[in-house]
Amino acid sequence: MVMISALLVQACQMALVVLLAPLLTGLIRKVKARLLRRQGPSLIQPYRDLLRLFRKEAVVAENASWLFRVAPYLIFASTWVAAAVIPTFATGLIFSWTADLIAIVALLGSARFFLALAGMDVGTSFGGIGSSREAMIATLAEPSMLLIIFALALVAGSTQLSTMATFMSSPAVGLRVSLAIALVALVMVAVAENARIPVDNPATHLELTMVHEAMVLEYSGRHLAMIELAASLKLLLYISLIACIFVPWKLATAEAGPAAYSVGFIAYLAKLAIAGSLLALFETSVAKMRVFRVPEFLGAALMFALLATLLRFVSRSL
Repeated sequence: MVMISALLVQACQMALVVLLAPLLTGLIRKVKARLLRRQGPSLIQPYRDLLRLFRKEAVVAENASWLFRVAPYLIFASTWVAAAVIPTFATGLIFSWTADLIAIVALLGSARFFLALAGMDVGTSFGGIGSSREAMIATLAEPSMLLIIFALALVAGSTQLSTMATFMSSPAVGLRVSLAIALVALVMVAVAENARIPVDNPATHLELTMVHEAMVLEYSGRHLAMIELAASLKLLLYISLIACIFVPWKLATAEAGPAAYSVGFIAYLAKLAIAGSLLALFETSVAKMRVFRVPEFLGAALMFALLATLLRFVSRSL
């Protein structure tokens, strides 16, 4: 009976991230529209868009290989697994032992790899440009992410997210400069990885500047729906990761009852709403940078992550 209840809670988390990802995207679009004094689309418009795409026929180029057809499902599966193992409303779930930060980075890297290959598979110029730019971003984003993981692991003593969340919620963590710098670096990496302003603008299709959209221009129907849902999941993943590590308030434990799970769920919804609103406010306050400035942006994130790691090493040696 205990095993069944644990599996049900884990299944609820897996379904929760999929159901909330389009809602988070709709919230960001709504808040951005309100900040610009426009009515904006409905909060459930992303769900309607996904249903419309699932009903449409997938048009595939004649020279597309099997990889082009399989890539959307591989991208979605990798992103979904990475998002589902991150503690959202509770820690210590039955699959929490798989929620290792290095494994999550590897899953996201696999999704990026398949997306870049799919962008180059058809042989269009835009797909090749988008894939090359995605590879450029990955060369700086992934080292930054690994350095952030090292800095956090030196503080919490583990790369397992449930252990990190438990330590971060305890009074032993205190106020640490290295954690603040790591948070800044993680936010910068999250903005770049999700192709948000100022790195990229997901709302436009300007060929000279787009990165993510250039790789998926040839997709349609259910294939495009899977990629769009994976993109929403990736955004929710990074927000959940930041909330789990740096704002682990009201996270229920594995032995908690339904009441604690309900409180954790409500707190998680509040964290998503606040983070989505802050992201919308940030995107309406800054302009998109030029493509050749993106390495400078990610280079700063890499330096912040390195500084956080060095500070932690120095504090441990003193």
